[in-house]
Amino acid sequence: MNDDMLNIDLSILEIEPADEYHNKAGKYLSSHQLIDFMQCPWLHFKKRSGLIQNKESASYLVGRAAHCRVLEGRDVYESQFALGGPINPQTCRPFGANTQAYKKWAVTVGKPILSYDQVEKIENMASGILMNDEAVDLLLDGQAEGVVRAEYQDIPCQIRIDWTHPNRGLVDLKTCDDLTWFESDARKYRYFNQLAFYQAVLAQVIGQSVPVHIVAVEKREPFRCGVWQLTPASLSMAQQENQAAIKRLKACQQNDDWPTGYESIRMLNAS
Repeated sequence: MNDDMLNIDLSILEIEPADEYHNKAGKYLSSHQLIDFMQCPWLHFKKRSGLIQNKESASYLVGRAAHCRVLEGRDVYESQFALGGPINPQTCRPFGANTQAYKKWAVTVGKPILSYDQVEKIENMASGILMNDEAVDLLLDGQAEGVVRAEYQDIPCQIRIDWTHPNRGLVDLKTCDDLTWFESDARKYRYFNQLAFYQAVLAQVIGQSVPVHIVAVEKREPFRCGVWQLTPASLSMAQQENQAAIKRLKACQQNDDWPTGYESIRMLNAS
């Protein structure tokens, strides 16, 4: 699709806090739930039933904070995260995380805490993105964290798009350890399935499939940033996989049968 022909009405995007969006996970299928199902139906069932609680790792926290800093701006970032910690007036250095002063402060802040090292990392990631002209152009105009809900394959679905550019389509921000291996990571973590799901749900509302880009930035030196556009053929293949998975999901729901995928004996070859 020619970018000049695309003009997404950004008013179709709902803007709501992340917690509000995630609290509706019981009513709507998301890309992450579908990918969990593709990995293991039993895993999907246990997560959806609340038998498994998602715990936020330090790496996930940094990624979430970086999204906020880059896409929503410094003011929103500083309002949603506590940066650093209290300073010891005697040493002019931060109190250690195990000190009583730090623990007392942590109880009172009421929001996720980023260490000084994490804050520095996030700023370096933001600077890395600014060094890539293509990334800057994609993120110059649009709406961050827009929510879309629609029926897709006869199931209520929801998506929360990192960035929607009115003329260039969907932009997803990813953080990674090493940009050299990002294309392998994209396959490993099923980014194609995730973004094909986004594209398909959005298409239910606007009546057309839009281009999809990924902006990826490293979480360590030299904080390189790269931009990829997902090919229409790859998105089409991923969409077919998604539709087949949704069909299996419906069957599991109807039969209340959630296999692990390893019920039968498999053959193991040395080569």
